[in-house]
Amino acid sequence: MLASLLLLVVLVGASHSSPAAQTPDQRPTKDPPIATNGKRFPWDSMRLPKTITPVHYDLSIHPNLTSLDFTGVVSIELDVHEDTSVVILHAKQLQISNVLLVTPEGTKPLQVLEYPPSHQLALLSDSALKKGVKYEVQLEFAANLSESFHGFYRSSYHTTSGELRTVASTQFEATYARGAFPCFDEPAFKANYTLRIIREPRHITISNMPKVKTVEVQGGLLEDHFDTTVKMSTYLVAYIVSDFLSVIPDIRGTISVYAVPEKIEQTTFALDAAVKLLDFYDDYFDIPYPLPKQDLAAIPDFQSGAMENWGLTTYRETALLFDPQKSSASDKLGITKIIAHELAHQWFGNLVTMEWWDDLWLNEGFAKFMEFISVDATYPELQVDDVFLDKCFEAMEVDSLSSTHPISTSVENPAQIQEMFDDVSYDKGACILNMLRDYLSPTVFEIGIIRYLKRFSYQNTVNSNLWESLTNVTELDIKGIMDTWTLQEGFPLVTVEVRGREVRLSQERYLKTDDPSLTDGFLWQIPLTYRTSSSTTIHRFLLTAKSDVLYLPEEVEWVKFNVDMSGYYMVHYAGDGWSPIIKLLQHNHTAVSSNDRASLIHNIFQLVSVGKVRLDTALDLSLYLSKETEIMALFFYLSINRHIRLKVRGKLSCLDKEIVQSCTLILSYIPQSFIVDLFRRLIDRQEWTDSGSVSERMLRSYLLLFACVRNYAPCLTKATQLFQQWKDSDGEMSLPVDVSMAVFVIGVRTPEGWDFLCSSSPSHLLIFFVCLFRMMEESLRGEVMKTQDLPGVVISISKNPHGYKLAWDFLQANWEKLIEKFELGSTSVSRMVTDVTNQYSTREMLDEVSEGRLNGIQNHFNFLIKKRSDY
Repeated sequence: MLASLLLLVVLVGASHSSPAAQTPDQRPTKDPPIATNGKRFPWDSMRLPKTITPVHYDLSIHPNLTSLDFTGVVSIELDVHEDTSVVILHAKQLQISNVLLVTPEGTKPLQVLEYPPSHQLALLSDSALKKGVKYEVQLEFAANLSESFHGFYRSSYHTTSGELRTVASTQFEATYARGAFPCFDEPAFKANYTLRIIREPRHITISNMPKVKTVEVQGGLLEDHFDTTVKMSTYLVAYIVSDFLSVIPDIRGTISVYAVPEKIEQTTFALDAAVKLLDFYDDYFDIPYPLPKQDLAAIPDFQSGAMENWGLTTYRETALLFDPQKSSASDKLGITKIIAHELAHQWFGNLVTMEWWDDLWLNEGFAKFMEFISVDATYPELQVDDVFLDKCFEAMEVDSLSSTHPISTSVENPAQIQEMFDDVSYDKGACILNMLRDYLSPTVFEIGIIRYLKRFSYQNTVNSNLWESLTNVTELDIKGIMDTWTLQEGFPLVTVEVRGREVRLSQERYLKTDDPSLTDGFLWQIPLTYRTSSSTTIHRFLLTAKSDVLYLPEEVEWVKFNVDMSGYYMVHYAGDGWSPIIKLLQHNHTAVSSNDRASLIHNIFQLVSVGKVRLDTALDLSLYLSKETEIMALFFYLSINRHIRLKVRGKLSCLDKEIVQSCTLILSYIPQSFIVDLFRRLIDRQEWTDSGSVSERMLRSYLLLFACVRNYAPCLTKATQLFQQWKDSDGEMSLPVDVSMAVFVIGVRTPEGWDFLCSSSPSHLLIFFVCLFRMMEESLRGEVMKTQDLPGVVISISKNPHGYKLAWDFLQANWEKLIEKFELGSTSVSRMVTDVTNQYSTREMLDEVSEGRLNGIQNHFNFLIKKRSDY
């Protein structure tokens, strides 16, 4: 729902990514690391040594939701692999005390050294810990509940009566468990966990495992004891202290959904979806869900969309709660996909975990891929295939810049690790897996995946382990093929030239830059698919060289490569090769699939942006859209058109490669009245209701909003009428969800409409997003609007042609506060910086960024300057 809401603000303005375990720190220095007490710290790497590994954590936590702090004790059973007198582990901003070593001979104190730059503790023993002997270290610790969205942090919400309630929740991925308790905070250090949490009687606690008992302790408090977990990584540990309620579990008693009491009625859909999806994964992976329960919890303050903690997945409220009276069709699809993603992680990521964060895509790419496979099987009416295509195009947009990175990328410190949580790891990872599945066949792919999961259960893996499992069920060199997709950045452009029966093929890196050095030396093994006018058969060809030739059995009228956009590559038809495609679409566009049509629209305008296709050729192809009824081709065309107009409006020059043809030409060649006329018949067929399939409803919402903003008279009349009726009812009238954005965007064109909308009930989230220009400061404070929504607020304002400078000024003025809340390297920070500057397309704007007006921290954004220089 958030994406749809943010789109509204944009349109209002229009109307008015594995190093060795001991890799040195990337801060090379001749000086040894010095601990906080002035002594030499005995370890100089960001990565922990492997001389000692944890076996079991006994963890007791006592959070105080009044004083907003917590205390705890952890006992860690150790496995010693080499004789050593030092234990190195992680702790971040914790007050450490009473550190003891338990040995077979007795208990003794340990000396403690702290080295904050690496978030590390060194526990020094006066005698060696011997290989093969079992030891235990005990540490007491204390800290404040985090004010950010990471570690063990505070969340809050107001009841309808205005009472403020506090929640304590965890978010440990990727490197934040160390801020909650001392631990070996790397994914390869898997262990078992036994938790105890002290609470007030008015609260409840939930964690990864079921509660086994509750006992009374001193001060009228209660202590909940949880069952011991399976072997897992630190970032998957989770616990929540709250006043949440839960819906009745499913018939098996496995699944529960938790939320604040006043929103518990909105959890029904999530419960039903979780039951269906968990059953699907049980069957698909041929491995029963490994834990005795699965809780889903909606957290009032949550930075990302959701988190896959084993047995206790956590979500932003808008990512889990569904109100049939207010939620849209896209909301339903989004919630289902997010639940599917987190439940897929219970196998991919939790049961089998990447060795190190450079292979994060093994977790996130697979979970993203599986969310589409599972939702397509369990909720076919949601037509999730349309969204998957969009994800591949989004990944290509990032991957076409010189600032991209390989799917598998060396990372070392926490900021670098956070930067791996991007479109490349998630979306590109999912798209290349979809390509591999199509190439091998779904059955062979599934067999290989099951072998991988069973072979490496409760273990850590690298890329080659996956390729080995898939190779074992085929006679193909899977590693040889897929290394070309995971170990080098970018993606290929395949150029096709048809000469009679002969089809000449060549490949090159698609990149939005004129620097040939950035395109040299790239070679992919590309599983090509193609169809011809002579049959519906899908043909396959593995392109392994820079150029090759294939021969057709007969001459054909047209050839369409990358059938259904199943491959992660773009296609250019050289010579007069686009003419047969244009003719096909104009006379019989349904001869190819809707995915094919969407990919043709996407590809041809991308090729215009790098000067390989003339703009008039692309516009000729798009004329068929007057007959289009499927959402994706229409969506991409409208998005491309809007993006071009925003890039050139009010600009002094055109640096962006997407508009190299001519700024003036584009604006004059595609007048908005032309586009409205192109879609007039389709717009006129839309009903102002919430009826139809998810795809039909999403198309209706987008088209009516587009038509109203472009001042299409019938739309203006209907939207004005509905807004007046809604206003006359004092906001009590229930508008159809799918058309409410179109109604509001017209209503706020008058001063009276704007004032009424922005003074309406604060519970109406959509209204607040219409009034975003007045809300950024309130968002940062988190008093009126949740701070978790601030990145989306800033980004949406930046997309408005009248608001991007306002967003940029806000970003600069509040930089330190934003970093404190969201942390450097996080997706939220990187999205704000890149998206806020996305409309910057003049030399003056480039200079403004490069001259460092981000309060002196411009060096952190060298990648951003480099990316803008590509244009």
